[in-house]
Order: sequence, then structure tokens, then C-alpha cells
Amino acid sequence: MRTLLTALGITVAVASMVVFLSLGEGIRKVFTAELGGIGPDVQVSLSGFSQGFAPQPNLPETAVGDLRKLAPELGLTAVTPVVMAVRGSLDVSQSAVLYGLPAAQGVGAVFPRARVASGRALTAADEGRGVAVIGAKAAANLHLGLGSALNLNRRSRVQVVGVLAPESGLVDSFIFLPIRTLQRAEGAEGRVSLVALKLEDPRNARTVARTISERLNVEAQTQSDFLSFVERALRISDAVRFGISLIALIVGGLAVANTVMMGVFERTREFATLRAIGARPSFVRTLVLTESLLLALVGGVGGLVLGLGGIAAVNAYTQNLAGIDAAALTPRLTLLALGISLLLGLISGLLPARSASRLQITDALGRV
Repeated sequence: MRTLLTALGITVAVASMVVFLSLGEGIRKVFTAELGGIGPDVQVSLSGFSQGFAPQPNLPETAVGDLRKLAPELGLTAVTPVVMAVRGSLDVSQSAVLYGLPAAQGVGAVFPRARVASGRALTAADEGRGVAVIGAKAAANLHLGLGSALNLNRRSRVQVVGVLAPESGLVDSFIFLPIRTLQRAEGAEGRVSLVALKLEDPRNARTVARTISERLNVEAQTQSDFLSFVERALRISDAVRFGISLIALIVGGLAVANTVMMGVFERTREFATLRAIGARPSFVRTLVLTESLLLALVGGVGGLVLGLGGIAAVNAYTQNLAGIDAAALTPRLTLLALGISLLLGLISGLLPARSASRLQITDALGRV
């Protein structure tokens, strides 16, 4: 029973680590898969990702005209000003991202994969009007359909004229509005959050971004810059989650050490008998370490199985919330979990194994 409870403790500790770290793996996959081929080639703002990019409109709209003047020289095929705002709620499922862009350019100017499933897309005539095209997940979460009214705040209301087909887990949660409509609702006339740029040759993105930064005194960053920022942020997040999991792992290691030590104490005469009939100290030491490693391995495998259940539960929630799988069990995470389990078993078994191999045969056999 003691061994079973110890294995269960390790199982829970490893499962918690697997679930925590799988969140980073899943989000990393989402950003790589969904943002790698969509969005702007270059994004211009006042605050770059490394400085804590926030969607508040703080970039003067005059920057849009400056960029359009540079378009022939830099090979810009589209210059799209964007205003972003977050519609928050205590209920996460009721939150959404408001994304304002020129109605004449439409959603496809920044997200070319977006397709309208019902209703219509934004048109030039919609500029400044109270209309919106919403993503499929936002429509489901907010219980909106064609003709539904959406309150942006107490002063502004828009009507849904189109619903996008499910495409991207992130874009599906966006609500797209004409830029003048969102600027008016946010009190941000004359300001934008960022400017999205498309290039004739995306391979020149880094050179173009550097040129824009130098000439206009703004932050211009590429898709790869954004993905690099996300990767760094996820690594920090992974370290924090691993640190939290480490507490449970240490407790599990102490439980293994206690179980193995008690087993050594209860089998003192057995080990002494083995020594008396010719077993070397190294044999006894290896025997105890093997037991410790097997106990940790059983707990590790059990933790992976339990972790898979936890990952499935997390993904079921995030699929319903945003249409994405936020957790993923990758091969490197599997190897990490098993490796840490075995290391835990090895370290926990060292002291009991040393004690068992150094038993005095005559004293041990004389114990009742």
C-alpha cells in the first residue's frame, strides 16, 4: 500500500508538470501554424514587442501618409492602418478583440485567408458606419448572428453584417469594424494602434523594417520578430511553470526516498543474508537503486497517461472558447517527463542503496 501511494504521488506530480508545460508547447504550435502564413509582412507601431506592445491607439495617423510616400521605394503593396481594442469581460468566453481597418481594403488586406460564411464583407460604403464582420468563434461565444446588435460601449452600437467561416483559432475571435467607427467609439480620432504592411517581396521584410525604423523613428518589426518574441515569452513562461511543478516533484522524490528507506529497514535481515551467501555490496546497492528507478518509472508513465487526460480537458475548454488547442504533448515533453522521473528515482534511491550496501552482516543477522 505504501508503494502504491508513493507511485500515485509521483503520478500526480508528473501529470501536473506535463499539463503545465504542455500549455507552452500548444501555444507555441498555435502561433507557429496560424501566424506563420498570415498577417502583415511588417508591422509598424510606437511600442515594439520587446517593449511590451499594447493595442492602445497611440501612433499618429500621419505615419500612414509617410509610409505611403515610401511605398514605391520600399516595394510596399499595401499600407493598412489598424486600430485595436480589447472587449473584456469577467467571463472569458465573452471577451473579444475589436479590430478596426479601412472598410475599402477589408479583412483580406491583413488576413487573406478570411472568408465570409454568411452575410457580406466590409465595403467602402461602410466606412464610419455602425457595422461589423465577426469571426465564427466570436459569433458563437457572444450569441450573435446576421442583423444582431453589438454594444461597443454605452455610446456606440454596431450591427453584424457578416460572419466569417471558421479558419484560424485566433482570427475567429476577432470582431472587424471600419476603422473610423472604432476610432470614434474609442475616442482615438487621428490615432492608430499599428500599420500593417504587405511587400512585393516578403524576403526583404527585415531590410524594409530597418529602413522604416531609421527614417520615421518608429518600431517596425517583421513576422519573424513577432514569432521570436513569442518564443522568448513562452520560454520564460515554461521556466515559471516548471518551477511550480518542481515543488510537487521534490515532494514526490521525498516520498520515493521514504518508501525505499523503509523497505531497506524492513528487509535488513534479507540483505544481510544475501551478503552472507556471497553477494557483493555493489549487488545490494544496484538492487535497491533498481527498485527506486522502477517505482519512479511507473509513476512517470502513470503521470503521462494522467497528463494526457488533463491535456484533453484543457483543449476541450480552449476549443470551445477560442477554437484552438492550447496544450500539446510533444515528443520532447514526453522524454523530459520520463527523464525527470528516472532522475528523481535515482537521486531518491542513492541514500537507501548506500545504507543497504553498508550493512554489518553479523549485526543485521542478529536483529530480531
